[in-house]
Amino acid sequence: MNLFKSTIAGALGLSCLAMPALAEETIKIGVLHSLSGTMAISETTLKDTMLMLIDQQNAKGGVLGKQLEAVVVDPASDWPLFAEKARELLTVSNVDVMFGCWTSVSRKSVLPVIEELNGLLFYPVQYEGEESSKNVFYTGAAPNQQAIPATDYFLEELGVEKFALLGTDYVYPRTTNNILESYLKSKGIPAEDIFVNYTPFGHSDWSKIVADVVALGADGKKVGVISTINGDANIGFYKELAAAGVSADDIPVVAFSVGEEELSGLDTTNLVGHLAAWNYFQSADAEVNAEFIKAWKAFAGEKRVTNDPMEATYIGFNMWVQAVEASGTTDVDTVTAAMIGQTYPNLTGTTAEMLPNHHLTKPVLIGEIQADGQFDIISQTEPVPGDAWTDFLPESAVLDSDWPGLGCGMYNTETKTCVQIKSNY
Repeated sequence: MNLFKSTIAGALGLSCLAMPALAEETIKIGVLHSLSGTMAISETTLKDTMLMLIDQQNAKGGVLGKQLEAVVVDPASDWPLFAEKARELLTVSNVDVMFGCWTSVSRKSVLPVIEELNGLLFYPVQYEGEESSKNVFYTGAAPNQQAIPATDYFLEELGVEKFALLGTDYVYPRTTNNILESYLKSKGIPAEDIFVNYTPFGHSDWSKIVADVVALGADGKKVGVISTINGDANIGFYKELAAAGVSADDIPVVAFSVGEEELSGLDTTNLVGHLAAWNYFQSADAEVNAEFIKAWKAFAGEKRVTNDPMEATYIGFNMWVQAVEASGTTDVDTVTAAMIGQTYPNLTGTTAEMLPNHHLTKPVLIGEIQADGQFDIISQTEPVPGDAWTDFLPESAVLDSDWPGLGCGMYNTETKTCVQIKSNY
């Protein structure tokens, strides 16, 4: 009997010793952003945003009674390395969720890994659409929430008649411009009035391209530039515009990948009046935005600015927290199901909702560059539901995405078939 009591006491003692270790267990969050290379100019800020959000949530007591732990890796603007780092996060670090990627080529690199290993990625940047994965929540803009409305603004408000579609040479600009070419032709713009050009990441010599754009207007027609140039190549592009004496009145530029962070490294004096299309600007007049900016500057420094992908990160992170708390677990399939229908206040004063196609509702904002590197918001819509598949490409117009309803992100409404693996809803 004494031996039995001794054994029980020992077991209880071991249980007590183990309890602090269990209490200290963390929920690991992978942060997959380039901290070096050509995309570091944009992505480093999103890494810092995640660290701030994790700190804030930990100060509230964490999630499910556990503290959150950031596991930060640097894919170094190397697209294949994104896949390697994602695999490392899931199999070595055992993260529960990942927030990351900027370029679509980096996301496409990661996609097979997270689908193979059933990981979960929140992708916070505007992109070309034409995708809906069970393992990804797309918290940035789809084309109908940025590219199409910006083109409409050029057509309807500025009277642009000729279009220069300038992009970095990878999947996002090429697919977006393919959509825009089709859209412009549907609006009566002839093919010969659409100039398309692609340059490598980090491109620096813009003199000939800017000269070609200027030459488009030799016949007196109004020319506008739609820019899907990414990363630090934007610095050289805008400097060449200024050097060529091109003002926004002459040839307006609307950019999809230039925000406050990119402008903070430029002399914006000669860029006043050029435009950007996003779903958020730091200048948004909303109390929740003022609080976010205050917290960001306290965390990162008074000179740091906010931008659209930061807001997309903020919304995605907080929706994930809500879904985990509602589920009582970080299990990917359970949390993924709980994400549909989640709502959270965005930073412009309205509310974002996660849709069955894993995209958000988002307002569309057009901002005009000011001398201080901020944007004057000159156009803003109510929240627009994100389309995974565009209506302006015939092969995509017949596709639908509905994960809880159809168990499919690529459902052909004509053949009534799904070409993706069905989910476990």
